[in-house]
Amino acid sequence: MREPTPRFWKIFFEVFETLPRQGPGNRTCAAKTLALCSDLPPSPVVLDLGCGVGGQTIHLAELTSGTIVAIDSHAPSVERLRATVSARGLSQRVSPVVGDMADVRLPPASFDLVWSEGALYNIGIERALRICHELLRPGGYLAFTDAVWRKKNPPPEVRASFDRDYPTMGRVPDVLATIERCDFSLIGHFTLPDEAWWDDFYTPMQRRIEELRSRYAGDDEALAVLDQLAQEPANHRKHSNYYAYEFFVVRRTE
Repeated sequence: MREPTPRFWKIFFEVFETLPRQGPGNRTCAAKTLALCSDLPPSPVVLDLGCGVGGQTIHLAELTSGTIVAIDSHAPSVERLRATVSARGLSQRVSPVVGDMADVRLPPASFDLVWSEGALYNIGIERALRICHELLRPGGYLAFTDAVWRKKNPPPEVRASFDRDYPTMGRVPDVLATIERCDFSLIGHFTLPDEAWWDDFYTPMQRRIEELRSRYAGDDEALAVLDQLAQEPANHRKHSNYYAYEFFVVRRTE
């Protein structure tokens, strides 16, 4: 399989950096997840790992009265979040930082809640959970989403799309086994509903792709990239019964 070209990545970011969020999720799911973290401190210290442009970071700021460190390795996304934080008057509570989730260089046992939506798989779920365990205070919570298979034998185009990005993707029991190995106590988990894919993610993505088709009219290379990106929501519309995003809430007990 060919590696993506620099032109691919340029157009990819032209699409994704403008979206409210870069993966499935919404405010309702964030609120449901926080409700599972039943005895957080009144003003928790929160770390958002792989924050992207910070759609979920803003939800956390709205749904808690805590302070939030939001980390992502993609500097333009962090800059966009900084602008959003400033515009919303949240600069005293939300600190966007360019950094590597595999090497966050933050003090151990310093967070009440570590949050990560659709990002931990980038460094491997087990490695990520061990890093989060170290960052959490005893009794602290980790809330994260992960893509999981729901059925065997997905269509080839679905299998190929996940094999490119997440070749080790498993099923919910696989994630639960990893959670247990990493010395977390499971609090609960639930499957993201379909609207969490469409409202703030795929619907704006499709709109943005159509905008760029007009901009790149006559540019066959650019249009081919846009066609490739458009396959993701099209596949989801046809084959979402084969996979899901699952929200997991776990706790460091010792």
